[in-house]
Amino acid sequence: MSFPLLTATAALPAIGAVATAAVPAARRTAAKWLALAFSLGTLVLAGIALARFEPGGDRFQLTESHAWIKDFGVRYELGVDGIGLALMALTALLIPFVILAGWHDADPLETNSSRWRPTQGFFALILMVEAMVILSFEATDVFLFYILFEAMLIPMYFLIGGFGDRAHTGSDENAAAQRSYAAVKFLLYNLVGGLIMLAAVIGLYVVAGSFSLSEIAEARANGSLSMATGTERWLFLGFFFAFAVKAPLWPLHTWLPNAMGEATSPVAVLITAVVDKVGTFAMLRFCLQLFPEASKWATPVILVLALISIVYGALLAVGQRDIKRLIAYASISHFGFIILGIFAMTSQGQSGATLYMVNHGISTAALMLVAGFLITRRGSRLISDYGGVQKVAPVLAGTFLIGGLATLSLPGLAPFVSEFLVLVGAFAAYPAAGIVATTGIVLAAIYVLVLYQRTMTGAVKAEVQGMADLKARELVVVVPLIALLLFLGVYPKPLTEIVNPAVQHTMSDVQKKDPQPEVEAAK
Repeated sequence: MSFPLLTATAALPAIGAVATAAVPAARRTAAKWLALAFSLGTLVLAGIALARFEPGGDRFQLTESHAWIKDFGVRYELGVDGIGLALMALTALLIPFVILAGWHDADPLETNSSRWRPTQGFFALILMVEAMVILSFEATDVFLFYILFEAMLIPMYFLIGGFGDRAHTGSDENAAAQRSYAAVKFLLYNLVGGLIMLAAVIGLYVVAGSFSLSEIAEARANGSLSMATGTERWLFLGFFFAFAVKAPLWPLHTWLPNAMGEATSPVAVLITAVVDKVGTFAMLRFCLQLFPEASKWATPVILVLALISIVYGALLAVGQRDIKRLIAYASISHFGFIILGIFAMTSQGQSGATLYMVNHGISTAALMLVAGFLITRRGSRLISDYGGVQKVAPVLAGTFLIGGLATLSLPGLAPFVSEFLVLVGAFAAYPAAGIVATTGIVLAAIYVLVLYQRTMTGAVKAEVQGMADLKARELVVVVPLIALLLFLGVYPKPLTEIVNPAVQHTMSDVQKKDPQPEVEAAK
């Protein structure tokens, strides 16, 4: 029996979470290093999975399949295609940076406190989220995926509500109330989506007699499974609603600015760069593969919602006064681009959407973590409380600028490739949608450059006069992310080689081919 690499990649951070939580209260530093070691071990396993994956091989590789709940046909079934593998690697890559960036975020305010273990709990919860997200990218059993989809809400709820941002302008009681509100709103929105999905999961089993993606695909291929049109559409809507909440897609997005604003910056990265990717990934993995006819039926409405997300999120980002909420609304706009690429149903659009998930994760992590370092120094999230930072902390300002330029998809940085492919794919199939989506590019330039101008340039405000520049630990967090943005912006081939075969499989699932350009005959 071959080594269960996918199980090990998800199990290692789960074991690390238990080990970190068990560290004695007074050994906070040991807990941090232990969590970091487990996250780096997970990254090594993800690297081995990347090395063993054959882009031209079977659709799902490194597969594992074991009986779980026999009476209901539920199996512990894992496998990765290029899309799942890329997102699994992204998750494993970002978690060590999240841990390093949040090194002091959960330290007790009383330095001599030895009764409680908030530090151990903080890092244990991060590792638990990593384990569940990685396993969700690997799951090829629908019921197993659903369990993980819902279970990851629990540690995220405690990370948002229990470890909020200390840079709050109001009283401690007001800050606690807002954290609680944000955490409950996050939980309720996603629980409602999950409950609707559960009804669809049960309906799928009644119709197909299986939760296994491979068995359902085989039944479709040999003609033994046929869904009534109405049934397929209702089941699609149940799945899509849950994924649209998680993504988040307008008008189901309102929990995200609250959650990102009240969470610590590393947890905000965990939300938008890691957990939210499960929603867009699931649209590709489950909606398009299980319900191809319904996916095509719903495409016009979904494209409209994606376009609204792009423009609406960008417009609200322009008007924000809070740095973290600005980045949150920018992410809503970016998720609109991802969903536009998925449902344009062209190979360029879906390749661009997958690359966008990866590149958005890296660029948002870079920008949000640097913003977190900035906010920690000043103690405020308000843009108006800054000015002239580049004169006193030039390295911090420079890295903030690069993260911002990546967010607006500047050519030469990784998100540009993704956004370009999404727009090419959208123009090819839906020219009007492509035209509307380009307004998001213009608005992105406005909110990023205005943010930089108001915080980093101009006269040095008295409150930032003595601001320290980035320290060694913070540079270790930021520099690799910027290097990745530059590398993948110039040379995206390592990612496209992994992703493109999986995209072709998805296009085959929905029986779509790329539109052929119209060429006028020479006179």
